[in-house]
Amino acid sequence: MAYEFDTPVNRFGTDSMKWSVGEDELPLWVADMDFKTAPEIRDALRKRIDHGVFGYTEVPQSWYEAYSSWWADRHNFPLQTEWLIFTTGVVPAISSIVRKLTSVGENVLIQSPVYNIFYNSIINNGRTILESPLVYEEGRYSIDFSDLEEKLRDPQTSLMVLCNPHNPVGKVWEPETLAQIGQLCEKHHVIVLSDEIHCDLTDPGISYTPFASVSKTCRENSVTCLAPTKTFNLAGLQSAAVSIANPHLRHKVYRALNTDEVAEPNVFAAIAAVSAFTEGGHWLDELRDYLYQNKCRVRSYISEHIAELSVVPSDATYLLWIDCRNITQDSDDLQRFLRERTGVYLSEGSHYGTGGEGFLRMNTACPRSVLDDALSRIEQGMASYREYLKGEESE
Repeated sequence: MAYEFDTPVNRFGTDSMKWSVGEDELPLWVADMDFKTAPEIRDALRKRIDHGVFGYTEVPQSWYEAYSSWWADRHNFPLQTEWLIFTTGVVPAISSIVRKLTSVGENVLIQSPVYNIFYNSIINNGRTILESPLVYEEGRYSIDFSDLEEKLRDPQTSLMVLCNPHNPVGKVWEPETLAQIGQLCEKHHVIVLSDEIHCDLTDPGISYTPFASVSKTCRENSVTCLAPTKTFNLAGLQSAAVSIANPHLRHKVYRALNTDEVAEPNVFAAIAAVSAFTEGGHWLDELRDYLYQNKCRVRSYISEHIAELSVVPSDATYLLWIDCRNITQDSDDLQRFLRERTGVYLSEGSHYGTGGEGFLRMNTACPRSVLDDALSRIEQGMASYREYLKGEESE
């Protein structure tokens, strides 16, 4: 491999949210990789730092062109540069769009279990969460379209937040599925807000389909959130984009992002994105292979050593969704127990809404030695948890 992913990077003392933990703890929770970003990106940032002046910054034309070319080359969907609006992050954009495209008290539909911050963006803005839970059968997730249409039909439902690929279950939605979602949302006058931040982190040989690429219906009735931040580990640089083909919707979103003051870049935000999308392709290809091997390692280890747990099959993200229901329905308790006894810090499934109970989310984006340490600790912790449950039953 041309790039280095095996060497651990000490992140203690760097004000890392992920690593704000005890000295002996091993955090595998928030979606933040423990790898240095691509050297090409670091070189571009150093060059800018060496300039030495860090004043107010505009979004350069190269930023628009980089997004457009990347989506054309990687996803066979050339974004038009006029569709794109800079924003400081996908989460700020989602909150702004919820405020602009819906009214207080209206329903925002989500497909649970799903990224927990969606709930915050809805509740904090006085809107009502409407869940259409995914169906989990035989180890696979799918959409209950009867339930989805029933909830889209509600006249109070004005926006659907789609996660494509889906976090936390790692589902890459098929074009036919996306087309059906688009048709139902148009039929019931519901706008689709598609969060596609994980789109470049598919397993090798797997591709994702941009929601807006499926049909004219999907393109004209949607807003898509994009970013290089998950893919290239750049979240702290606050750099993202919103893509809207429909000029009427685009104007509304433009006004929302500017009113909320989340449409201006810091001095490094555009530089990092341009470098990522123009020079980071080879690094990403090696990263995807490394992440895939990590995910395979977790599946194999759990299958061989921890019979009570099973890993849900996935084709995207570096996050694994682990089914714990053969030993407990209370994965919150299991998460707490594992953290206290072993130091391994996973995400409890209840954070992701209906259907998350009984599951844990694991971040595998770390050097292999760190992952192996975590797996060994989890195995030991699960042995202790069995004894703990026996003690609970005997009382």
